[in-house]
Amino acid sequence: MARFTTLVSLLAAASTFFTGSNAAAIEKRASLTQVTGFSSSNPSNTKMYIYVPAKLAAKPAVIVAIHFCTGTAQAYYSQTPYAGYADKYGLIVIFPESPYSGTCWDVSSTNALKHDGSGSDSKAIADMVTYTLSKYSGDASKVFVTGSSSGAMMTNVMAATYPELFAAATAYSGVPAGCFASSSGAVDAWNSQCAQGQSIKTAAQWTTIVQNMYQGYSGARPRFQVKHGSIDSTLLPQNYNETVKEWTGVFGYNAATPAKRQFNFPKSGYTTDSWGIDSANPLGKVQGVYAVNVGHTVPVDGDQDLQWFQLGPYATTGSATTTKAASSTVAATSTTRVATSAPATTTKAATTTSAAATTSAASGGSGASQW
Repeated sequence: MARFTTLVSLLAAASTFFTGSNAAAIEKRASLTQVTGFSSSNPSNTKMYIYVPAKLAAKPAVIVAIHFCTGTAQAYYSQTPYAGYADKYGLIVIFPESPYSGTCWDVSSTNALKHDGSGSDSKAIADMVTYTLSKYSGDASKVFVTGSSSGAMMTNVMAATYPELFAAATAYSGVPAGCFASSSGAVDAWNSQCAQGQSIKTAAQWTTIVQNMYQGYSGARPRFQVKHGSIDSTLLPQNYNETVKEWTGVFGYNAATPAKRQFNFPKSGYTTDSWGIDSANPLGKVQGVYAVNVGHTVPVDGDQDLQWFQLGPYATTGSATTTKAASSTVAATSTTRVATSAPATTTKAATTTSAAATTSAASGGSGASQW
């Protein structure tokens, strides 16, 4: 009964997932197509849909866009701007579809939470990526993953289990990789403790969980962007803290001391923290976006995704990124700051002295949440 109630609430929330998104602003010119035979073994029957524009880049980038609970590939295709960007920039978008009743993703089973886990959704999605790169001569250095709600959970899992495949990830209102793990190894199981924000661990503990999902891996890991709303009642806001701790821990940063803080960015009421800023990663290697008075889920922001992925007008040349990508600030003189006592619905007023409404950890600005 609890799972049914949760699914009903997720279905009710689905209509608000994309409010404010620019999905309708870009016309789609091709069509969404189902692909079969993308994997030599797909016992979970996870489905693959793909959007390939009529005019494809010579070495196209690939975005994997993963739908929410109660959703479908068609729904995420229709309600997000990614296919329109495919037409505009010649990239490819993969829209996986969950095979389960209720159409949530399996982020709980033993095989789903490990590299090359036989028969799992995560393995099927990885196979979709390798199939697409091979068939369309895609650019393996420009593969990205994103998703909302259950799709955001799977985004975390994909970044942990197949880090070699992805350059960057954006998770809209999910939970840390491994947080939904079932003690019995059950497939597509609900984890109330995690959903309620009660799975609290240190950064070191979360890092170990990620490392164990691909044991022995020592290569590069994808840049990770976490987005969460302060009044999310489905996957409670503490999951923002835990996810930030997980990925800052993986990269070796202290979650409590971001290198940069932007108030009212990318829009009013949002606070953006960045870690690991350098010339190749002007937006950082980890970024947390905490949205005050936003529920489940944070609306998809396609332009911000392109910036994070360094695609389209924000594409990189070698290790240098265009000025447009690097200058992610907004003019403001007063802001709303996320409560420092852990993410919650309360806020407190703050006044910035910077016209860009940006502070750094060194300046003594208060944290977006309690770590």
